[in-house]
This record gives sequence, structure tokens and C-alpha cells, in this order.
Amino acid sequence: MAIVQISRITQRKGLAADLPQLSGAELGYAVDERRLFIGNGTLEEGAPIIGNTEILTEFSNIFGLQGTYTYRGEAGGYVVQTGPSAGAPVTQSLQDRLDSYAIVTDFGAVGDGITDDTVAIQRAMFQLYCRSTATNARRGLFFPAGTYLITETIVIPPYAYLYGEGPQSSVIKMDIQSDVSSLNAYVVRTGDSLLQTGAQIGNNGAVRPQQITVNNMGFESLQAIDICLVDCAESVAFNNCSFVGPITRTMLATGLQNNISGFTFNSAGSFITNDVTMHSCSFSQVTYGVRCNDATEAASIDSCNFNTLYEGVYLDTLNPAVGGPRGFKVTNSTFDSVFRRGIFISDDVSMCGSVHNSFFDVATGFTGTPTDPVISINALTNCSVADLFERTDAAVEGSGFPRIQNNNLGVISIDNGQVLSLGNYQLEAAVVSSILDNQTNTTLFVTDSGGSGTSITGQYRAFTVPYTFIRGSAYRTGVLTVVSNPSVTYSEDYTENSTTGLTFSVIQSGDTLTVRYSTTGTGTAGSLTYSIEHLA
Repeated sequence: MAIVQISRITQRKGLAADLPQLSGAELGYAVDERRLFIGNGTLEEGAPIIGNTEILTEFSNIFGLQGTYTYRGEAGGYVVQTGPSAGAPVTQSLQDRLDSYAIVTDFGAVGDGITDDTVAIQRAMFQLYCRSTATNARRGLFFPAGTYLITETIVIPPYAYLYGEGPQSSVIKMDIQSDVSSLNAYVVRTGDSLLQTGAQIGNNGAVRPQQITVNNMGFESLQAIDICLVDCAESVAFNNCSFVGPITRTMLATGLQNNISGFTFNSAGSFITNDVTMHSCSFSQVTYGVRCNDATEAASIDSCNFNTLYEGVYLDTLNPAVGGPRGFKVTNSTFDSVFRRGIFISDDVSMCGSVHNSFFDVATGFTGTPTDPVISINALTNCSVADLFERTDAAVEGSGFPRIQNNNLGVISIDNGQVLSLGNYQLEAAVVSSILDNQTNTTLFVTDSGGSGTSITGQYRAFTVPYTFIRGSAYRTGVLTVVSNPSVTYSEDYTENSTTGLTFSVIQSGDTLTVRYSTTGTGTAGSLTYSIEHLA
């Protein structure tokens, strides 16, 4: 029937357990649970059922009232079949559906860059990854876009899966707001299942750090501290993350390096850190982008960016008896605006390699003039292959600092795709030159011109030139040997099937050698393929 007027409102109140059947439109209030109900009325009045209907308030259990949730997926224009048939869908409670993932704000974090989120973030990790060993207790922890201010190191426990909305969007920023000189602080570090760190890892039956994944997040510090420490851990992956310190290019140029790292490692006892991956990450405004001076195995740095650093990747050992890094791979990465070396590999470091990386303004002290090798390798079983360098041959010859320094070791490297080195032995890529007919003392190459990369003022004063010359049907192969300083001498040993009419000469002027050729007049030009071979 139509509502024509309201003449009076009746209501009752009491305990929820004593709620009676209310009359039609009569209100009932459960004072102990702060819930409000209204009577449905009778079937004769048009009510669909007899009973009471709860009126929603701020104290109502909305999830409980909703009942179950079924995924529908109607974006494609149809309802997704989730069960064995369209009439038997898979259902779950709305609470279970929302609990299938966790958001750091669920635990009190704010992410406004002002509120101290340290306790909230650490509470979230403890509740999700430390309280229970059951796998279904673990949930990915999502960091919505924001700056999460912290004032103490965040400890990442085993099995943690953290993800954000991008390294410039979901940022954990450290501001200790005190003197850091006496602190062993980091923005984040790995810990065991009891959140123990350092020498305490593994004590009290705790599980060592392992199976940790961090995606699409940024880590920064306003103080001169290391950004991330992977300690006694195995199977750790950081993908599309940034590690940013407070050191500016000006500070680096004026000697204020502060000795901090974007990413560093530690091992202890039987807990050797191993299987660590950094993919599509960036390292900037710290002393070392990645530094390891402890026994660590199988770390991979791939498709990363190193910028505004004192040194890029620094591999060393503090305790030769224990050993240093083994099996580090740096691949497909970019280095630019690096004050000293892009990659440094010291003694007691083995099985480490640099492959297909690009080096721009590196090892010039920000002056553009080389001050160090771009890559320095100081131990056997390490290599550099297919790396590319902005540093030119002329810059190498003018400064005396090579792109790759093997330091007299049997280390294999391929320099800028041009020079194959095995320790002191170097073989430059072959060059094909057109040899003109009827020439006299025509320049083939000059040693410090940047053409061949050969310099008598650099690491060697003697070289050989293996070659093959083709002129019509005449073929010749041989080796030209050159020794310089104080005056040049040279000799040639060759074999030919018929007279080719080619002769070589070498002249020296100061620190410059010029290799020349002469040809007889036959009316036919030729082609000379040659390389330069020497011991550095």
C-alpha cells in the first residue's frame, strides 16, 4: 500500500540477543552491538518475507552482509565461467577475496613523505612473513605510489615479495635525522625469519634470508649510508628498482665520496650469499653503484644503469683467506658520469665477467680526459667481452689509459669490438684497405692517429702486421715486423704465387710511426687485409 503519512515512529532498544520480531516500520536498536533494525511488516501488507531488516551504519559488518564473491570479468562482454559449469561458479567470502593480497597502508603506513612509516612497514613484514611458516600466510605486500619515510633500517625477511608502482613512484626514503657516523645503518637489508641481522642471522632456529623478490620500487637516503645490504642470503631478486644516495656530481669531483654503496653484500660462516639478481635497476649518487668485498657467489647485474658515481661495480676482498666474489656477471648495462672506473676486479676475485656493456663518460674524473682504465681486471679467470666504449683510440694513446686493463694477466677481453687481448697479447681486428696502382710511399696507417690504435709511447714498442694482398690473380701473404725507439727497424717475411709489386716501408718521427706502401705500375689495383699483433 502507498505511504500516505507518518503518524508516529515506534522503537525498541535492548541487547542484540533479545531482538524481537518488530512490527512493520518499527525500529529496533541493539545497544550492545550498535546495530539498527526495522520491521518488515506482514505479507498482507506486501512484505516479501516476515522478519527484520538491518539498516547499515558505520558499525555494520558489510563483508558479512555481502556474503560471497564470484569473479565475473565482464569487460570482454561475457561472464567468465569460474567453475565446472556456468551454473556452478566458484565463490569465496569477500573478506577472503580482499585478503588474497596485502597493502602496506593496511598496516598503518601513510606514504606522504612526512609521517614516519618505519614501524608500520616493519609490522607488515613481520605479520606476513615471520609469524607463521604456513605458505598461505604469506602475501605479496603492495606499496601504492607515495614516499614512505623511514628513520631506521627496514629488515626484509625470508619469502618476502614486495612490489610498488615504479621506482620513481613507490619510494622508501631514509632520513635518520641524527649523526650517522657511529651507525651501521642501511635503508633496507635482509634478515632471517626472526628479523635478526648480522652475526645473529640463523640463531634461535631462524631461517636464513632466502626467496626474496622486490619489484618496481625506489630506495633513497638523505644521509651518507649504504642503501641496500644483501646479508647471508640466497635467491634474491630486485627488478626495476632504484638505489639513490645523497652524493652529487660536484661532491664526487671535489673528493667528497663518503664511501657508501647503492648495493652491497655480506656473508658469514656457512651462510654464503648467492644467487642474487639485479635486473633493470639504477644506481646513482653513491660512491659505488654495486660493491662486494666478501665471499659471494653467482650475482647477476643485467640491463642496469650506473650514473653519478665514484665507481660503477667494485669487486674486491677484505679477507683473502676467505676469498672474494665469484661468478659475478655484468651484462647489457650502461655506465655514464662515473668518476673513476666502470668496473674494477681486484685480486682474489674469480669467474667474473663484463659482457656487452656500454661505457660513456667513465674514468675521466668528469674532465673528458682519461684518468683511469674503464675496466680494470687484476685476477685470472675473469673477462671482458663485446663491451663498447665512448673512449676513442686517440684518447687512449694520448693518456696512456686503456679501455680495458688486463694487468699482464692471461685474461681474455675484446676491446670495443676491435682488439682481442689475452693478457699481454693483443690482436686488433682486421682492416681491409684498397691499394692503388703505381704508388710511392703512400701512407697505410699512422700509429698514433687513432686509425689502428697502435702507439709506441704506450704499453709496447714493437708489433707485427700479418697481412694478405690480392692483386688480380697474384696473391701474397706475409708478416711485417716493426721495432721502434730510438730508431725504427723493420723486416718482412712473405710468400706469393707471382709478383705482386708491393713493398712496405716504415718511418719514425718522434713518437709517431708511419707504415707506408709502394706499388709497381701494372694497371691493376689491389686489396690488402691486415691486422696488428703485439705484446703490450
